[in-house]
Amino acid sequence: MPTQIEQILILAKTYPSPSASYVETSCVAGITEQGEMRRLYPVPFRLLKDNQQFQKWQWIEVRTEKARADHRPESHRVFVDTINCYHRIDTKNAWCERRHWLAKIPTYSSAEEINQAREKCGVSMALLKPASIESLEIQKARNSDWTDDEKVKLIKDQIQGNLFSEHDATKEMHQLRKVPFDFYYNVTYQTPNGIVRDKLKIIDWEACALYWNCVRSHGPEWQTPFRERLEEKLLRNDLQLLVGNQHRFQSQWLIISLIYPPKIDTSTPLQQPLF
Repeated sequence: MPTQIEQILILAKTYPSPSASYVETSCVAGITEQGEMRRLYPVPFRLLKDNQQFQKWQWIEVRTEKARADHRPESHRVFVDTINCYHRIDTKNAWCERRHWLAKIPTYSSAEEINQAREKCGVSMALLKPASIESLEIQKARNSDWTDDEKVKLIKDQIQGNLFSEHDATKEMHQLRKVPFDFYYNVTYQTPNGIVRDKLKIIDWEACALYWNCVRSHGPEWQTPFRERLEEKLLRNDLQLLVGNQHRFQSQWLIISLIYPPKIDTSTPLQQPLF
């Protein structure tokens, strides 16, 4: 299968999870210079060299090829050793340059609309703008720590890949802490048949990192600052949800990135980016 060098603006990184095939992986998603969406794997993000650890809203250059086992059109294999990181888009002028790229992403107002687009043309990543985000729901995860099977995956694949000795692999596994809670947004959609309610799981790395920061700073009271950020502060912005579906369950959607430009006065035109 042919490969190509692509420039990709990173829009999403999900919290790392054990993988039977690729050590630990994060779902990484972005948009190319041509405006095409990309789902990139395998990306063992924490194991990348420091100069390859990109941020959200950063441009990277990387060699990719269309995934063979994953037929979703956005899914591409990435050659990790070819990653080069470039500039990060800032938030100047009310996210003007960021909005330029967001405007190129397929956008829908309900999960039903996205599923129709998926059935028609294979869409598996999109921006979702529900009628409202009602609340943040926090549930205890089914397992508060990695299962024995997940621990085996984390250690075995790192040793087999010559990334670590057994001792170092075990140490690295303990540094990748499992978030013991699941986070959801309860949303509503305005559809031709009336209001529809839905619950979407948040797997954005940013939200999971916020959890650990709040635990570190507030201990048992971590939910107060966590909710203040996700349930109050972000909702005062023009919060948009970058969602992706699952390979095996393609009608099920997960929030892979929280996108939160400031609300703007639509009567005041924004300065256009210079390109």
